[in-house]
Amino acid sequence: MDFSLCNRIIGNASRVVVGKSDVLELILVALLAEGHILLEDVPGVGKTLIAKTLARSFGGAFRRIQFTPDLLPSDVTGFTIYDQQKSRFRFQEGPVVTNILLADEINRAIPRTQSSLLESMEERQTTVDGKTYPLPRPFFVMATQNPIELEGTFPLPEAQLDRFLLKIDVGYPEKEEEVAILARFQDQDPFGDLNPVATPEQLVRMQQARRHIHLAPPVADYITEIVRATRHHSAFRFGASPRGSLGLMRAAQGLAAVRGRDYILPDDIKHLAFPVLAHRLILKEEERLRGETTDRFLKEIIDRIPVPAPTQ
Repeated sequence: MDFSLCNRIIGNASRVVVGKSDVLELILVALLAEGHILLEDVPGVGKTLIAKTLARSFGGAFRRIQFTPDLLPSDVTGFTIYDQQKSRFRFQEGPVVTNILLADEINRAIPRTQSSLLESMEERQTTVDGKTYPLPRPFFVMATQNPIELEGTFPLPEAQLDRFLLKIDVGYPEKEEEVAILARFQDQDPFGDLNPVATPEQLVRMQQARRHIHLAPPVADYITEIVRATRHHSAFRFGASPRGSLGLMRAAQGLAAVRGRDYILPDDIKHLAFPVLAHRLILKEEERLRGETTDRFLKEIIDRIPVPAPTQ
């Protein structure tokens, strides 16, 4: 399948978002890999704008939930109400019934509400009062969160974090990029003139085609060596699970597709190891108290494991 549509999506989104082509690429990788993405950074760096812009470029139904401490699980999944006119109960769908869901500031909600998304993210369905409802395809969650050091935030539970294929720090713009932002938004909002360049049906076809991108045995071994090393590293209380291995493979397939290849390179694995694996690793308490980060130890692992020769 021709994946040139990926470049059109990124180009379309870049009409609004300045200087974040690497972030846009990774979000598209997650979409093609049928995963979900968590954007993290301080308020005001454009997390919500990035999510809204890519959502509009994808086409399809889009809904946004502003997570707050008083948000209930039923506010996310929906609820059953009694229809007096028809004398029966009916399902009132929640915002999760959509193609693209923006879960804004997800870590401002209590853990019980955060966890209400677990079934939807993993199974592409939601269950209310014992009845299961399938979600539209594609179903893609883009969640934003503020750093947990900020007041009024609740750390995401490990089971929730593990459901996100990628976790990305957006970062501050460079000076030239910030000047360009001022110029672009001085007279008008370019988001208002943005039109879709893809349809949900095209995205589903690309997701299906992505599964056929070739993974050579040496590259498969490289993935498993990295993931298994996280389980035996002395700094980690828990390493990455097999879901991490699968996530790294699927993300690498998505990156190969975005870059116009039908095979995975070892460099794809190195490029994606941090956004795919770092948030799945749990440091030992003594390492955390010393101020260490998972990124440092993950880099040690990647630097130590031999890279296989490129192969198609």
